Amino acid sequence: MRSICVDQNNLLKQPLTLSNGVVVRNRLAKAATSETLATYSNNPTQDLVRLYQRWAASGIGIIITGNIMIDRRALGEPGNVVIEDERDLAILQQWANTVTTQGSQLWAQLNHPGKQSPKGLNERNISASAVPFSKDTQSMFATPEAATETEILDIIERFGRSAAICQKAGFSGIQIHAAHGYLLSQFLSPHHNVRDDAWGGSTAKRRRLLLEVYQEIRRQVGPDYPIALKLNSADFQKGGFTEEESLEVIEALAAAGIDLIEISGGTYETGVAKAQKSSTVAREAFFLEFAEKVRKRVSTPLMVTGGFKSYQGMNNALASGALDIVGIGRLMTIDPDAPNCLLQGQDSRYTVKPIKVGIKLIDNLGVMDVFWYSEQIKRIARGQNPKPDESALRAFIRMIFKSGWGTLATKRLRAPS
Repeated sequence: MRSICVDQNNLLKQPLTLSNGVVVRNRLAKAATSETLATYSNNPTQDLVRLYQRWAASGIGIIITGNIMIDRRALGEPGNVVIEDERDLAILQQWANTVTTQGSQLWAQLNHPGKQSPKGLNERNISASAVPFSKDTQSMFATPEAATETEILDIIERFGRSAAICQKAGFSGIQIHAAHGYLLSQFLSPHHNVRDDAWGGSTAKRRRLLLEVYQEIRRQVGPDYPIALKLNSADFQKGGFTEEESLEVIEALAAAGIDLIEISGGTYETGVAKAQKSSTVAREAFFLEFAEKVRKRVSTPLMVTGGFKSYQGMNNALASGALDIVGIGRLMTIDPDAPNCLLQGQDSRYTVKPIKVGIKLIDNLGVMDVFWYSEQIKRIARGQNPKPDESALRAFIRMIFKSGWGTLATKRLRAPS
């Protein structure tokens, strides 16, 4: 067997072997970022193939896709990829192949938005309960209906079916998105889930949907196929999902056999909380302290995303033993070659910064980062280089226009002829 030579001082270059025997070639992963590069009928496109071909050329270990939805009736944004059958199998195979042939792994992030979908995009939005959004965001999101038992069981089955199709297409693994205020996150949160049936009430009942989604995916893909979880450390919302509840969920999923856990935090309503303590700033990672708590409870490999700025900060985080994989997302939208630098012990030329338009109402919503970085993704997908000095206001105007047009186009495609 060929030996793997690595630089012992650069921990980013160290391979990682998962419990199922799958080897990740290094400790860098591209975290999921919003892409919206599908057609308005939600089919994957050659833009995605070009984008991921560029990212995989960076030498990164894992690339996790942006939101792939499991139901065309439940979109988070216009232009989401949806996988609910094999109609797009050929291009899904091409998408996976363009990454895996370059040595990176491609993991599909599967998601259901629940109520976190722009007004008018879906005919009907469901959630754990009919809890409205906060006053600041009610103009963007409608109050949902509580999911029925039949709908919950259908969602579980859909997650499993979508995962099996991804496996058939050649994707390297699956990530279940249970963070950032989407449906599975809504079920976990006592703020959004006020049910008193088998799917709500106690913490155990609120995590039942997530556990059954995992179990159905595992049933369909088998014991050796990697399944990851993206989970909030907390919602940072009064009456919401807490750190202790998150730790309990992590313990339950670890016991069930999850292969990798990515730690994040926040929702569209609250944003991703960024600790301001000087110690946290120095360590760079937003969720490193929480990862340290997780590490004391489970041995499952951990991925932490958010706040990393430098090679040294990433290397120090790995050296602490609190995590096993460093997640970078927005950095790769402005510097798709960043992993090449980091794996050589060098910093990227660029630094991720908060994107502001200077309009308080818009900036407080925290959507500008999504809009602006999505514009950079689209540039890469067109074969262009990112534009780190792109005007935030110009990007916002373009994305609002595209989102509005996309919602109309999606609704027209659904309309009966």
